[in-house]
Amino acid sequence: MRTPCSLALISAVMLMGTPASAQNPTTLDTAKIEAMSGLKGTFIAGEHVFKIGKPRTDVKIQVDGWPMPPFMGLGSWAAFTPAQGGKVMMMGDTVVFEDEVNPVMSAAFSAGLEVTALHNHFFFDEPRVYFMHIGGMGDAGDLAAGVKSVYDKIAEIRAATPTPAKNFPVNITLTNAIAAAPLETILGMKGQSERGMFKVVIGRSATMHGTHVGKEMGINTRASFGGTDEGPSSMATSP
Repeated sequence: MRTPCSLALISAVMLMGTPASAQNPTTLDTAKIEAMSGLKGTFIAGEHVFKIGKPRTDVKIQVDGWPMPPFMGLGSWAAFTPAQGGKVMMMGDTVVFEDEVNPVMSAAFSAGLEVTALHNHFFFDEPRVYFMHIGGMGDAGDLAAGVKSVYDKIAEIRAATPTPAKNFPVNITLTNAIAAAPLETILGMKGQSERGMFKVVIGRSATMHGTHVGKEMGINTRASFGGTDEGPSSMATSP
């Protein structure tokens, strides 16, 4: 018999930037943000931030068999604050499932938003839950409309298939026969081949504690390809 226990979930974010006192304050058009996002928000006067949110209540989620309420960390949100030059800064965190990641990220880019992170918060969650950080700088209405397009894409996916998918739409072939030359031409660099698979590793340069570190010390971006040129294939990346 398992011993009952409590579950504590912690999400921490550290941001370093221009102090609020050094910003050029403007008035946030909160009515415009609500109108363009289609969501009601809350103004936090102490930080001059207007925040909208949307909990993920459309899919039942369990962590280690425990049904998790949205209050415990399953809420998408976007926060707006005045920035320099009369612009508005937006930052947010968006709850997504595996089959939502690619189309939702594309929706964010199409709306002119940035995607600054994609990661998980939980272990042993079913279905798997990921968190996509979005951001942007500009007009409050444009940013709010961008957030709406992200949330609308999520709703569109779940309306079509209420249960999140557990695999890719097509089966990846077990045979590996990737031709290196076409990929090297596209990428403009030589790569490595092994048993029909192909990989490129792009190095960068950095300094840690006054010591130079580069590609072979792990400062690199990797892209690996498996499968065949004609059939379904797989690509794994590591930035």
